[in-house]
Amino acid sequence: MWQIPAGLTCRKNSALHTPNYYSWMVLFLSIDSGNWFDEKLHEECGIFGIYGDDAIAPAYACYNGLLALQHRGQESCGISVNDRGVISGHKNMGLVSEVFNNEILNGLKGQMAISHVRYSTAGGSVRENSQPLVMRYIKGTLAIAHNGNLTNAYEIRRELERRGAIFQTTIDSEAIAYLVARERIKADSVEEAVAKAMKQIDGAYSLLVMSPQKLIAARDPNGFRPLCMGKIGNSVVFASESCALDACGAEFVRDIEPGEIVVADDEGVKTYTFVKPKDAKRSLCVFEYIYFARTDSTIDGISVYESRKEAGRILAREHPVDADIVIGVPESGIDAAIGYSEESGIPYEKGIVKNGYIGRTFIKPTQSERAKSVRLKLNPLGSVLKGKRVVVIDDSIVRGTTCDRIVRMLRSAGAKEVHLRISSPPFVWPCFYGTDIPSRDELIAVKHTIPEICELTGADTLGFLPPDKLTEMLGGRFCGYCDACFSGKYPTKIPEKMLAGKERGGVDFDKKLPPKKKPADSECVGKDENQ
Repeated sequence: MWQIPAGLTCRKNSALHTPNYYSWMVLFLSIDSGNWFDEKLHEECGIFGIYGDDAIAPAYACYNGLLALQHRGQESCGISVNDRGVISGHKNMGLVSEVFNNEILNGLKGQMAISHVRYSTAGGSVRENSQPLVMRYIKGTLAIAHNGNLTNAYEIRRELERRGAIFQTTIDSEAIAYLVARERIKADSVEEAVAKAMKQIDGAYSLLVMSPQKLIAARDPNGFRPLCMGKIGNSVVFASESCALDACGAEFVRDIEPGEIVVADDEGVKTYTFVKPKDAKRSLCVFEYIYFARTDSTIDGISVYESRKEAGRILAREHPVDADIVIGVPESGIDAAIGYSEESGIPYEKGIVKNGYIGRTFIKPTQSERAKSVRLKLNPLGSVLKGKRVVVIDDSIVRGTTCDRIVRMLRSAGAKEVHLRISSPPFVWPCFYGTDIPSRDELIAVKHTIPEICELTGADTLGFLPPDKLTEMLGGRFCGYCDACFSGKYPTKIPEKMLAGKERGGVDFDKKLPPKKKPADSECVGKDENQ
């Protein structure tokens, strides 16, 4: 019988009881070679898992869940299933609908499954780095799906390599898998091994770990990345966002708490609270509400849709302007545009049409792909824009290579004036927790003042969401969030190796700025957040 390790408290949820299944192991190795610690590997992903009761096919549940999480990663995806202890799976590069079909899904038999959609930056977009990772070790087989980024992955990797470990991917998820496997050799259960591994890793991680008998969900002590739990009858479901629960017909139960470990097995559902480090503060990435999460998701009790609308209302109060219509850049700018319209009284119109078959520009690995995507996926409605003073809402300006094209596009469609409003503060610091916020050299707000950015974009005026209004954006609830990409205040210690890794070349925005011409402060809205 496993004894609860020090630092954990346990409670059992009998309402989510699930039946017993036979558990034996099988050889299944699905990792290959690559290079370690390429700083281009920081990623934003989505995970989905289910412990079933035969009422629903786990592979199809995962497929539906991944479709709902496709916005979190469009480069690769995978599903691993457990059929009474025998783990098998399928993964590949591409969208969920491209990688899976009925024949493949029908072949993935089992009672539980975990799945993953992945986005990486340039250099890490290869099949070997796709997930779930399935690894064989002395105790059997483990499958793992991970969303986030470890800040001490390099140190862990080197320590394991000195002990003889051979790594075959370039993702820190493999380091987590090694730690869990190593701890499992000495521990009485997989959940105890996960708990001990959590004491050794720092940074952002929402995890799904599947053993021959159990499905385990875990969230880091800061809660950087979202993770929630639902149910379909007696089946237990875990997902990065609540919209994925809706997609597979699951009822939302609750969010997984920071530092919590949840175990689903034949005895039901048990939860263990990992004792957090004293300096661990709740730090959900605030960019989940601004951009990453799907509009119909609710994260840690806060509606993504309502938070984005509130951002628009704040922009209308902070940066008012005389205009004829308000439009949003699809999709992430639309909700804020509705809020701006409601607050200002300026009519909301659909001014830009999006090609729904083109993915997000932000989650394209290279800048050339991002630039090309802008030209392909957005088209202005000239009949709406011609002769109008337009307020256009977008969610962010990161590198500054998209917004100028949007402004030019609106002007070419006949817009008389273009007033650009951004529903986030300026990005002035990189992210180390799993979001592709690049080096400071690539961030336009580091090199230029807000009036200069306004001129670079070609907009008549420009206004950002003030950093001190983020809590107000979340309905006045300070739920504990990370805003380090805006403030530079990181919730955890960042190793020098990672800090140095962010110092890479970027886009030279200065080439676009007309020489010897400085715009007057009155030409643009908002204070310079960089001073």
